[in-house]
Amino acid sequence: MTETLTTVASSLHPADAALDVVVQAGDGWSHVVPAGGTLRIVDLEGNQAVDTLFYDAHDHAERYSAQDTIREQGSIYLTTGSRLLTGSGRTLMEVVADTCGRHDTLGGACAQESNVVRYGEHTRHMHACRQTFLAEVLKHGMTKRDITHNVNFFMNVPVTPEGRLTFEDGLSAPGKYVELRAVVDTLVVISNCPQLNNPCNAYDPTPVQLLVWDAPEG
Repeated sequence: MTETLTTVASSLHPADAALDVVVQAGDGWSHVVPAGGTLRIVDLEGNQAVDTLFYDAHDHAERYSAQDTIREQGSIYLTTGSRLLTGSGRTLMEVVADTCGRHDTLGGACAQESNVVRYGEHTRHMHACRQTFLAEVLKHGMTKRDITHNVNFFMNVPVTPEGRLTFEDGLSAPGKYVELRAVVDTLVVISNCPQLNNPCNAYDPTPVQLLVWDAPEG
């Protein structure tokens, strides 16, 4: 059976964005999106994995929880309407537009250890998302222990009837995007995945564009 994905476009115009940056594959980025502000992540060349962490900007202990987000909303995939919840049930951000239609929050972020298990000993010294995450959270007074659940935007990770995860070809394409509105001031930490060993991105990590709009006046 072919699954139909629902997509929703945004009315926001890039020319009105307060921030417009391109993050190269393998690089990191972090920024506080103020309450009411909006972040758009654009998959510039298609099928790039954008590993992302979320924290309350004023209390880093309040951070994104995949378990609570999945349990409370009854869905293992994220798309328009999904709320990103903390472990105490507070909403950090909400997905308000999505032209891809599916994003993963089960697969986790790549690490040197997981690279060895999945791809072989020769990958042990390859750069991984957890290293990028560490470099970014250190800027905000956090440590390795503060790196927790993440969202993999644009990743297609279906769950089999037996409950296993599979990493499939991406559903994204050049120019597709996802947009999130901050409910509270939210620290967003991104590792634009450097993974060279996963066929889902054709072994070719690519840049992404990040746009941030301030909260509407009034």
